[in-house]
Amino acid sequence: MRVVVAGSSGLIGTSLVAGLRQAEHEVVRLVRRTPAAPDERSWDPDSGKLDAEALEGADAVVNLSGPGIGDKRWSPERKRHLLQARVRSTEVIAEAVAAAGVPVLANASAVGFYGDTGSHPVTETSPPGTDFLASLCRRWEAATAPAADAGARVVLLRSGLVISPSGGLLGQLRPLFSLMLGGRLGSGTQYMPWISLDDEIAAIRFVLENPDVSGPVNLTGPAPVTNAQFTRSLGEALGRPAPWIVPGFALRIAMGELADTALTGQRAMPTVLEAHGFTFQHPTLGAALAAATGR
Repeated sequence: MRVVVAGSSGLIGTSLVAGLRQAEHEVVRLVRRTPAAPDERSWDPDSGKLDAEALEGADAVVNLSGPGIGDKRWSPERKRHLLQARVRSTEVIAEAVAAAGVPVLANASAVGFYGDTGSHPVTETSPPGTDFLASLCRRWEAATAPAADAGARVVLLRSGLVISPSGGLLGQLRPLFSLMLGGRLGSGTQYMPWISLDDEIAAIRFVLENPDVSGPVNLTGPAPVTNAQFTRSLGEALGRPAPWIVPGFALRIAMGELADTALTGQRAMPTVLEAHGFTFQHPTLGAALAAATGR
């Protein structure tokens, strides 16, 4: 296939481009600067500019673009920026997909769509939550409507926490655990819907190549764990004890509303992937951490 990827410079985007090319798909990357390579095309989502030529001959578009949700404290200004940037970039992509007649759009989202679900398992048919992140995800996904209305097969990639050898969640936690400062967050009973980077990339390829998959898809491992279980498993994988407890009130003082993303969670299950026969390379957290840490 000829696949156009927006957001190709991030952790997932970089690995996705490599994985698609390894599978002998042709990849075109959308960049927000002057193109510097033959596979690059420019776009400017802030001003709504995406040349139709960029999608010419495309069999699918993957949209991973947008600022990191957990990169900065959620001030009112930051929340507006997150909402506007992710919704606007998706609108531009979806309208271009509709205009160019591209048959498939795979658009990033997050399991934060479901809000805090406690220990109750959630699937792709579960209702949305009511907090800020859930509201952001609802509007983010709704922005794909022009593509769906034009007849494109739209897949909403509700990603969990990606475990990678470098960057991502493990990149943030490894230094703390290396200094023996690791520990559970709050009660530790909140679920962490993890997925290995290898399975994240394989799952995106799977939905692109499988015409029967559409709508929301949970990109999560089949065995979600609580924060306490995750902390214990990561400590074991790194050979470092993790005895500490970070109180919820301390996290909220340090992080503000953003702390809720660490103190709440979703027991999200990859029901659609499993129903269509996807096989996980790392079906357990132990396997994912072993691969990511080289142990």
